Amino acid sequence: MGAKIKINKLLNLERLPNHIAIILDGNGRWATKRGLPRNAGHKAGCENLKKVVQHIYDLGIKSTTLFLFSTENWKRPQEEIDGIFKLVDKYLTDEVENLVKNGAKVTILGDYRKLPENLVKTLDEILVKTADCKTARLNLAINYGGRDEILRAVNKAIKDNKEIISEQDFEKLLYSSDLPPLDFVIRTSGELRLSNFMLWQMAYSELYFTKTLWPDFSPQELQLALINYQRRKRRFGKV
Repeated sequence: MGAKIKINKLLNLERLPNHIAIILDGNGRWATKRGLPRNAGHKAGCENLKKVVQHIYDLGIKSTTLFLFSTENWKRPQEEIDGIFKLVDKYLTDEVENLVKNGAKVTILGDYRKLPENLVKTLDEILVKTADCKTARLNLAINYGGRDEILRAVNKAIKDNKEIISEQDFEKLLYSSDLPPLDFVIRTSGELRLSNFMLWQMAYSELYFTKTLWPDFSPQELQLALINYQRRKRRFGKV
């Protein structure tokens, strides 16, 4: 995967978050700025994903969630949607050996059965091939929406005749049921919103927004984001 990235001396490797999430935003704008079709930006974003995720493994962060495709993204032009799915399929096919090498177990957040048949097959194969990996978690939010996830959990609770339910019981009904709490959320491209992403899980997450478009978000900038996280005091409602 190339040369090791130099570690910023301000980054404390003993105080990294256990679970980070990244909203990979700005691929289309990156392409438009260069006079390219939007799918060229998604392709550049996938190439960057390989570098950033590998650096996350190298740092030793245990769980990473990537927002790849939302339930609202179906509103985009079909050509762009098809291009995104092809790129995700290729990314996963190309990376499966590296996932196993890094001990990264894949989890899928979202109703992925509604995706194209070939992509569903690839995702199923990835789940099987990484099932025994124990070093890290790579969580793919694809055809995912936070409200949809909560409604899905509520309906399951109703179906199971659970009249009284605790937060702990409810969390077991979410896609993220076996994942650690979400510590840190990064959104690229300068947009200052959550976009229906992990609404339940984000209740006490630290948020970080950068104007950098996703294809330009480097491992070094990831380190700067993590340094920013380490400078914060997480109170969880306490003093």
